[in-house]
Amino acid sequence: MGATKNKGKIGAETRRPAIAGGAPVRAREDFLVFGAPKICEEEIAEVVSCLRSGWLGTGPRAHEFEKAFAAYKKKRHAIALHSCTAALHLSMLAAGVGPGDEVITTPMTFCATVNAIIHCGATPVLADCDRETMNISPALIEEKITARTRAILPVHFAGRCCDMDPILDLARSYDLMIIEDCAHAIESEYRGRQAGTDGDMGCFSFYVTKNMTTGEGGMVVTDDERIANRLKMLALHGMSKDAWQRFSDTGYRHYQVVHGGFKYNMMDLQAALGIHQLRRIEENWRRREEIWNAYQAAFADLPCFLPAPPERNTRHAYHLYTPLIDTDRLGRSRDWVLEAMGRENIGIGVHYLPVHAHPFYRKTYRWQEGMFPQAEWIGARTISLPLSPSLTDADVADVIKAFRGVLG
Repeated sequence: MGATKNKGKIGAETRRPAIAGGAPVRAREDFLVFGAPKICEEEIAEVVSCLRSGWLGTGPRAHEFEKAFAAYKKKRHAIALHSCTAALHLSMLAAGVGPGDEVITTPMTFCATVNAIIHCGATPVLADCDRETMNISPALIEEKITARTRAILPVHFAGRCCDMDPILDLARSYDLMIIEDCAHAIESEYRGRQAGTDGDMGCFSFYVTKNMTTGEGGMVVTDDERIANRLKMLALHGMSKDAWQRFSDTGYRHYQVVHGGFKYNMMDLQAALGIHQLRRIEENWRRREEIWNAYQAAFADLPCFLPAPPERNTRHAYHLYTPLIDTDRLGRSRDWVLEAMGRENIGIGVHYLPVHAHPFYRKTYRWQEGMFPQAEWIGARTISLPLSPSLTDADVADVIKAFRGVLG
């Protein structure tokens, strides 16, 4: 498929013999980088054009990217920022989250989710996840709601949408805001609705390992014009919206600082990548689906729990492929598998050690082992294998050989 340079059927043993106890599947100098993006000539040409234009900061390309992403998500507003962490932080501020408030989220997420809550002066409250979907359990959210709860922050883990209908019902019943963490879920859909469009705001990541990339970058989508204007103001030093006119060709506009804001805006240099990444998002999604299916077929007999298939009437973004090591059957720990895959020169990840396992949060919030047993069970067994449209069929075959060799 174009730049992927595929060679034969996925999973075919096209490179080197299987290695049980022998040489690594790949040479050290051919280490397979986890999450390496697929960058094509269109992005390269756009970045070069951006450099030659002299307009590297926020400008016409950032605005073009915002318009295209808003159209893709069928939302009125999209605000491009320099990270999903910034998107989460500003979304909570725009929702009025502040000191004394609580925000409910999942322990099975990256630290940025809870850090964004903390940066608002609010308190993160965790509701355990479902073992099969790895998403927050709606049944457990209601138990965590108090008079101080201001918002629910569902995280669409690995590309699988949370069960949003009961979460929306809770938000309506208790008058809570919903801010969706869609860092893994650009292409995801739930019952025909796109991830990030059910809540008051949806936050997306374009980090280098994500399904589309701007190197670093993020986006917030919303239909609420008041929220959109507040997000823009907070993202650029707290300056009035007229400040954004300084970046257009309509002429200079004076501005006023109306809030103690932040420096969270996206550069045109980043948007130059995003414009073309978005145009190829369906092509890249199909390639990741192909790789996902190859893994599912190749690992069915191994001592691991495979990711659950997508639920009916949903669309999985196939952002992460996360088998869980059956440590009882294997007789080895997940960390032993991590080290063994590293020796095969295959890049892997862990998504995630649960939030409450980290020392800062344990000390600050007195979260203890045993409080979120499903997240702990997953966190002790999970491993992420390479899943990128940049992988060739030979790369995928190497991942399969290495994982089968290590677990078999």
